[in-house]
Formats: sequence, C-alpha cells, structure tokens
Amino acid sequence: MSLSDAFALSAQPLPPLSRLVVTLALTVAAWELRHRSRTQLNRLSPVLLRDIGLDPEKATAEAAKPFWRG
Repeated sequence: MSLSDAFALSAQPLPPLSRLVVTLALTVAAWELRHRSRTQLNRLSPVLLRDIGLDPEKATAEAAKPFWRG
C-alpha cells in the first residue's frame, strides 16, 4: 500500500481500533521519511547544498534534528 493510499484510507470512517492502527502506521511512515531525508541531507557537500539553494549551516542543523521532530 502506498502512502497516498493510506492517507485516502484514513479519510474514510473506520472503527476506532483500525483508526488507531492507521494513524500509528502513518506516523511511523512520516518518521522514516524524515530520518531518510535528514540522513541524505547530511551527506550532501556544502557545494551541492548551495547549488540547490540551501545554507550549509541550516542543512546541518536540520540533519541534526531527531526524526520525531517536524
């Protein structure tokens, strides 16, 4: 199931336990995406960061955040 399918599923009325499980799965998926994105951001060189319009210091600060912080 793709993430967009899961979001569409979460918009439909579900029993309370199912809603809890879907919410938990979406939260874990968001955490995983943040972790992967920040890991990849941390691997970029300062030259590449400037090339895509990011300040290297801000990118380092973002990459240092824990995955559960948005």
